[in-house]
Amino acid sequence: MNDFEGLKAIVTGGASGIGEATALMLKSRGANVCVFDRNQPKEPITGIRYVICDITNRSEVVKHVTDVAKNGLDILINNAGIGATGDVIQATDEEWHKVLDVNIVGTARMSAAAIPFLKNSNNASIVNVSSIVATDGFPQRAVYSASKGGVHSLTLAMAADHIHDKIRVNCVVPATADTPWVGRLLENSLDPKATQAALIARQPMGRLVTATEIAHAICYLASPMSASTTGTALNVDGGVGGLRVPPK
Repeated sequence: MNDFEGLKAIVTGGASGIGEATALMLKSRGANVCVFDRNQPKEPITGIRYVICDITNRSEVVKHVTDVAKNGLDILINNAGIGATGDVIQATDEEWHKVLDVNIVGTARMSAAAIPFLKNSNNASIVNVSSIVATDGFPQRAVYSASKGGVHSLTLAMAADHIHDKIRVNCVVPATADTPWVGRLLENSLDPKATQAALIARQPMGRLVTATEIAHAICYLASPMSASTTGTALNVDGGVGGLRVPPK
């Protein structure tokens, strides 16, 4: 399938995890892909351009987006984000500012820089990566939940603001996924096996979501196949959000 043939895409946080899977899938389906990340990937994908960019730095974002999009831009995938654990008592002001600056304001910065170029595309699409914690209450995720709730609401606001610019804006809503961030969470746990079992147990399908499954959802929302879809949140959550299944 080459449904992205000739289209140009930027993927933030594309050096690993969901972003890397998305960049690879877009490329395999014909897109010209540029990854924005603070770090170089361990194993760069041949044919993908990598740009070191800190999305908390507006001047850096504008500079790099302008350079990459000067000959056109069709797709922006706002995947870059950071996690946090704990409740509001444990969270410091520094942590609040850091997470919100990356997850919400970083998404807005990238979008603001890209939209002037996306307006010139016949297939303009922005896909934000939210999380099931934006819509369902989970313990020990206060800061992260608030940040992803902001991404969710921002998606709807941007979709309304830019529908007449013919820019579609949607988001994917993953549950706990098998990604490097979750790997680090397990490593820092007092009992990694018990923590992993608990993460799996709360997902009705009985397993973690994969990065590739989320990438498929992102690519659907970004592709011309979803030309009438905007302001939509697509859950890729193993049933967490919609099902109430008793344990076996």
